[in-house]
Amino acid sequence: MASSSSSNSSCFQCHDSTSNCFRNGWRLRNGERAHLCYRCACVYEEGRFCETFHSTDDGWRDCESCGKLVHCGCVVSFNQYFLLDFGGVICMECSKKNLILARNRRYAREFQTEPIDIPDLAKKVQIEPQGWPGGIDSEIQGILRTTKSVLNPLFEKLLTASDADIRLGRIVIPKKYAETFFPEVSEPKGLMMNILDTENKEWKFNFRYWPNCGSKTYVLEGLREFLALKKLQAGDTVTFYRVEPAGNIAIGTRKTSVAKLPHQAST
Repeated sequence: MASSSSSNSSCFQCHDSTSNCFRNGWRLRNGERAHLCYRCACVYEEGRFCETFHSTDDGWRDCESCGKLVHCGCVVSFNQYFLLDFGGVICMECSKKNLILARNRRYAREFQTEPIDIPDLAKKVQIEPQGWPGGIDSEIQGILRTTKSVLNPLFEKLLTASDADIRLGRIVIPKKYAETFFPEVSEPKGLMMNILDTENKEWKFNFRYWPNCGSKTYVLEGLREFLALKKLQAGDTVTFYRVEPAGNIAIGTRKTSVAKLPHQAST
């Protein structure tokens, strides 16, 4: 919604006073709305404000469900997450999904059917191993054909919109996996890692952490070309492997799609 402030007003974020199109942002403590120029307003309305302007600030925490980074304690993103009863936070998207799943289960009990058969509720997500005719197991054949190695699956990460954003070029690694399977990093700048993809191509990624209220948020950076080449989007899956006996890490990808519900099959 456009602000009614005069044309000589400046943007709350970048202080630009030359824009002729200002919009209202988040609500300030005094009850008024932050006055944003068109550029900053677009970033805010797309939900990327904290990622863009507050990426080096403290207060970032992982969503306990999907691992997405949430800037807690910031007035801009206060409505983007919920505090969990037993500690931690959950992002708004995961909270909505959990609500839908809970509602599905309740209706399933009432109608004695599978939750997925209930129209207009949560959609079924099925894996489509595109490019790997033999299914998920054939995902690693590119490495196995060219090396005498064994690949042990470590963990999977469902990509969030932030993970799949080529402009950011990084994937958040949940802390429990980062500290279990990745090398220890003693400084925030991290270290460079050589990681194989499923076609046995070697990539150089930077594994580092962001200080976060006495804790650490781990990220794998430098993935712009990788994300673009694999055409990854939010909802796709990346799988990390340990290459034995070498001990280094490999990364695989799987595309996903939303299957139609029964009442949509004929449309």
